[in-house]
Amino acid sequence: MKNTDHRVRVTRMLIRQAFTKLLQQKPIQSISIKELCAAAGINRGTFYAHYTDIYDLLAKIEQEMFGEIQEALQPLLEEARPLNPVDISTGIFQCLKDNSDLCIVTLGPYGDKAFAAKLLELGRERCQASYSQYFRRATPEQISYYYAFVSAGCIGLLDRWLQDGMRAPAGEIARIAQEIMLSGIGFLQDRQEETP
Repeated sequence: MKNTDHRVRVTRMLIRQAFTKLLQQKPIQSISIKELCAAAGINRGTFYAHYTDIYDLLAKIEQEMFGEIQEALQPLLEEARPLNPVDISTGIFQCLKDNSDLCIVTLGPYGDKAFAAKLLELGRERCQASYSQYFRRATPEQISYYYAFVSAGCIGLLDRWLQDGMRAPAGEIARIAQEIMLSGIGFLQDRQEETP
């Protein structure tokens, strides 16, 4: 039984690697099952034993990744302080780094734009609840706008990090995100003062 499980894991890994490589070159709608199977070194029957089509493959990969992110974040969400999201952000950025192959293609030019929207939704409820506790005079609409602005900035920061090959540690990117969120333009001013 363990041999079967190992073969299944290896097959899925080969399919995922071939899929992410192809997604770096062309949009998902231009990838055929035949082409994917040739790139993965498997036959079509093997592909269909695991997935119904290309979109099912993408959905299952994303679902697996979101499960990993939620699992990693659960203990952090239970302990997190309202306006200190560095631990949560570090957890998210680390999971994304661990799945960098998928992130590069899903957030890249041929990626699934719905993926970014799913990332934004991941922390919406928790963050908005924290903001409303701390900023009691802010309306729910203002908090929603703030979250939309900040989360879109985090997606931009993630995109920049991906372009840099994710060389910086996840914790450093999370700290940069927090500094920008809390300081705004002051983030750049602080850097200017540090430069001799």
